[in-house]
Amino acid sequence: MKISVAWLNRYLSPPTVTADEAEQVLMHVGFPIESREPLPGGDTRLDVEITSNRGDCLSHVGLAREIAAKTGRTLVLPKADLPAPRPGLGKAADLVKLENTRPDLCPLFTIRVIRGVKVGGSPAWLRDALEAVGQRSISNVVDASNYVNFELGNPSHAFDMARLGGAKVVVRTARPGEKLTTLDGKARELSEDDLVVADGDRAQGIAGVMGGGDSEVSAGTTDVVLEVATWAPVAVRKSSRRHGLRTDASYRYERIVDARSLDYASRRVAAIILETAGGSLCEGVVQAGRDLPPGFAIPLRPSRVAALLGVPVLVDEIARILQGLDIRVEPVGRGGEQLSCTPPHWRPDLTREVDLIEEVARVRGLDQIPVTTRVQVEIRPPQNSERAHREVASLLAGMGFFETVTFSFVKPAQATDFLLPGQASIGVDDDRRGAEPTLRPSMLPSLLACRRKNQDGAVSTPGGVRLFEFGATFAQVPPAASAGPQARGEVVQPRRLALLMDIPGSGVAGKRTFDELQTGLRTLRGSLEAVVRAMAGAGARIEVRSAPPLVAAVRADSAGDLLVNGSVIGCLGIITDKLQAEYGLECPVAAAEVNLQLLLDLYPPKAKVSVLPAFPAVERDVTIIVPEAVRWDAVEKLVSDAALDKFESLGFVGAYRGKQLGAGKKSLTMRLWFRDAERTLRREEVDPQVESLIGHAKERLGAEVRTA
Repeated sequence: MKISVAWLNRYLSPPTVTADEAEQVLMHVGFPIESREPLPGGDTRLDVEITSNRGDCLSHVGLAREIAAKTGRTLVLPKADLPAPRPGLGKAADLVKLENTRPDLCPLFTIRVIRGVKVGGSPAWLRDALEAVGQRSISNVVDASNYVNFELGNPSHAFDMARLGGAKVVVRTARPGEKLTTLDGKARELSEDDLVVADGDRAQGIAGVMGGGDSEVSAGTTDVVLEVATWAPVAVRKSSRRHGLRTDASYRYERIVDARSLDYASRRVAAIILETAGGSLCEGVVQAGRDLPPGFAIPLRPSRVAALLGVPVLVDEIARILQGLDIRVEPVGRGGEQLSCTPPHWRPDLTREVDLIEEVARVRGLDQIPVTTRVQVEIRPPQNSERAHREVASLLAGMGFFETVTFSFVKPAQATDFLLPGQASIGVDDDRRGAEPTLRPSMLPSLLACRRKNQDGAVSTPGGVRLFEFGATFAQVPPAASAGPQARGEVVQPRRLALLMDIPGSGVAGKRTFDELQTGLRTLRGSLEAVVRAMAGAGARIEVRSAPPLVAAVRADSAGDLLVNGSVIGCLGIITDKLQAEYGLECPVAAAEVNLQLLLDLYPPKAKVSVLPAFPAVERDVTIIVPEAVRWDAVEKLVSDAALDKFESLGFVGAYRGKQLGAGKKSLTMRLWFRDAERTLRREEVDPQVESLIGHAKERLGAEVRTA
């Protein structure tokens, strides 16, 4: 950005900054000077490099604030006082109607109306200021808009009110085939994705980029409609690139112009127009958009400042530096061990504690941080999340699984089979992805493709190939119908753990019996349970519950949900024959996918420590014949509800199915432990408890009971 040193001094007290000092100070706070050019009258033009996150410094006031914070000068903001509206001119809202149909892309649009202006040449101070930064003077009204753009960083636009059809301003997207001649004299065909500022009849400007020639201010203009607005950076960037238009306005909007700055900028432009072009201000401001976002506080620990910078910094110095950047600082707690810092609205880049620490380092000076020949390193144990991650990977490797690292892109058809209900896939516009332009909604397509690669390479292991991977998945949730036709869906990208394993068997040509499929599924289930136990401990309640498959890729007769302490964290099942054939796999595979964050949150496992018992336990094995539909958790609940005296724990011994039991029945054997902490139990005390449990099993489960 080109700035004038003389112009810069208008906002500093004392106004004594020289070109050399401005260059040195700006470079020290992170704004290198790309070029320096002397101007007539002793002024100097500096070309300052502004990083993309510092849109607030695309203005003389923004850079003056940086110099003031570094040098201790006082920042002097320009006045934006407006005269009282002249009676009889009417209210702005009665003269111009405003309709904002896209508040999602135009957070705020404001209008002021000035009547009776005399468009002509600009006064020398205004003309000289613009020429000092390489701008051509056009007219007093247009120059006022350009001046404030370079002064405050707020673009604005003036319309000739007489040339606005229907005395109306509408913010909308372009209509199919709509055309517009922009201020550069070029006729352009608009896209339906272009956001435009229109009147009641046609588009009058590409929003945030360039106005149209049909409503531009000319020598015959007497009434001006002054627009000061802000736009979504993405919308401006798309239109700018589509039409090959790079303007001072689009450059700033792409780097965020906060809606809370519009009122001050609008008053400033109106004041300069009234000063240079005359006229009278109509009463009121017409505006439309969303509610202005509130400010927010960021906690800052002085101890963290010292830890990151490597040198102690006094709390008073931290506060002074941040307050110099207009960041409100308030002590929190006793002794001020923490500060509450509220960034100004023009600093959207400040969102975290480390951002504030960077500001302290930048303004204080990186040269104040000593450089040592040795670096002290404090070795700390890994975070719990990292330890949990390593534990899962180590455990799965021990069970014969191999970790994979695959691409995040799949073919569109592959993504469809793994989309959850209510979700849509996400594609990318990148020719380099070729046939795989879709972000994967699940890890399993990647693992299936990896399994095919291993098969093509004739890879085999005892018990079949087993794969796992940690990674991100991507999907889009469509917006609610009430959100409007232009609303965009929410992108979700949870990290997941995915497992894939062959189902071994003795059959030929990849055929598997029902028992072999069941055995493979149980093996996968056991692997998942082992992982959950390692994360949550032995006390966690783990269930695998039959459920309809959420995705089309899993066989309905094999699908199940994995629950931990009553909450679903994943699912498992056997991949369908159709999908197995599409990937060209020779044998069936079982797969599972777990929400990685929910799994890691269970860590570390909760251990229970108790004194070893002084007296032996009494064991009883009970075998019950129950319908096939009875689950083990029903048996556990039966025992829990029975409230048996001196009961200690329950264990699963085994299950049996056979012709002699009858169709649709199975035999379950459980082991009961009884113990008294004070003495050895007698048989006469335990047998009635077992008999009571048998009675409950007959009533609640329809069981036939055998005892052993």
